[in-house]
Amino acid sequence: MSTNVTSNSSGEPAREPAAPVVTPAGAPASPAAAPPSDKMSRESVTVIVTLLVATFVVILNETIMNVALQRLMVDLRVDAPTVQWLSTGFMLTMAVVIPTTGFILQRLSTRSVFLLAMGLFAGGTALAAAAPGYEILLLARIIQAGGTAIMLPLLMTTILTLVPLARRGAVMGNVSIAISVAPAMGPTVSGFILQHFSWRFMFIFVLPIALAALAIGARFLTNVGETEKSRLDFLSVVLTVPAFGGLVYGLSQIGGGHGGSSGPSMLAVVALVVGVAGLAAFTFRQLRLQRSEAPLLDLRAFNFRMFTVSVLLMVVSMVALFGAVILLPLYLQEIRGLQSLETGLALLPGGLAMGLLGPVIGRLFDKVGPLPLTVTGSSLMVLTLWQFAMLDAGTPVWWIVTLHVGLSFGLALLFTPAFTTGLNPLPPHLYSHGSAIMSTLQQVAGAAGTALLVSIFAFVSAGSGLVAGMNAAFLTATVIAVAAVVLSTMMRKTAGAEGTPAAH
Repeated sequence: MSTNVTSNSSGEPAREPAAPVVTPAGAPASPAAAPPSDKMSRESVTVIVTLLVATFVVILNETIMNVALQRLMVDLRVDAPTVQWLSTGFMLTMAVVIPTTGFILQRLSTRSVFLLAMGLFAGGTALAAAAPGYEILLLARIIQAGGTAIMLPLLMTTILTLVPLARRGAVMGNVSIAISVAPAMGPTVSGFILQHFSWRFMFIFVLPIALAALAIGARFLTNVGETEKSRLDFLSVVLTVPAFGGLVYGLSQIGGGHGGSSGPSMLAVVALVVGVAGLAAFTFRQLRLQRSEAPLLDLRAFNFRMFTVSVLLMVVSMVALFGAVILLPLYLQEIRGLQSLETGLALLPGGLAMGLLGPVIGRLFDKVGPLPLTVTGSSLMVLTLWQFAMLDAGTPVWWIVTLHVGLSFGLALLFTPAFTTGLNPLPPHLYSHGSAIMSTLQQVAGAAGTALLVSIFAFVSAGSGLVAGMNAAFLTATVIAVAAVVLSTMMRKTAGAEGTPAAH
């Protein structure tokens, strides 16, 4: 399997000279012009900034639809279960496509993958803006999701290939601007647009930015590393649909249906059973392919202890985070009576804090390693979630905003170290697979957190009232978050692929 790592005279892989940025004409940069090992070339910075801006745009689009569903029900003359598919269909597409990105990123060049992802996203956005009815709008959202699913693994894999080990924490910190600020801005932006314009302007607003990112990428983006002529296993692709699609759909139906005293629907239970069976078959297929040929998703990344610990830490954190993301708007709107725009504005400071602190935390990670950051972050997450479990109908909104900022700060202390510590020890041929595994499990964990906590909220609310339901759900999130504290104590600074042999 070809990689872009060579060895220097001491036998230690030398990443920066071995990962040249290839010009559009195909000529690699001169070795004499290679930057020092702790510096990044101008071309590398251009590639990463372009991908970062594009990722910000596509992730912003994920949450921009959430507060518009009521308006769309009226304008498109559809009922609530039908309109919900605009979010559910997007999430299902993401869950099915992300596991295939490990193969896509190895098979195609950086530039080709970017043009594919942003082409799908921009095309879907244009179609959504012009959609004459519900069916075309749903199709447009699915096309958008196909492009969105590819962007974050592409960004992560490119960073691992281009950025020297000593600077990865700082650069990964910048990624949190896209994955934290963009979702936080989505409800606020869409709330403002819906207050003054038609729902179509949610897509008209995003389209010029998407087209500009596509044009800039087409003009300046260069290829990174080398492609591999691996074969696509069709059976693995088919198995992603029941495996990840079934899990995410079943979990979203439980959470989206708000649980209730009657428990989950039969359809949700069937989807979960199919999802678990599909996941077992998918895992067995990948393990079998690892012995003979390239798997669709290479699970040998789990042979690296810090990758496994980091993934578990991310999963636990995402369960708590997504539950809070759903529960806080429910509390603010159903118990406190805030409007959509007011709710978005109340949650905006926390999202901005998480994203803007990311680069600072990334630089701290490069200096002190993950342990002090993750232990502090997980402890802060437990403390703030416990305080959320104490909320009542008269809690001041300023205190809720303060707690949300505290929770966001704790999560920022977790996410950048977890991403970087988990991916650092992987050898180059597992970069794309490690990124795809993390992104896939984030989707599943988010759906699981939403399903569990919203179902507890609905069940307890049915018998004891909304405030009691909210307290029970947040208390459950607090208990789950304790596991993050335990996992955080296991985090250690890794030497990276330079000091770690490839898994076999």
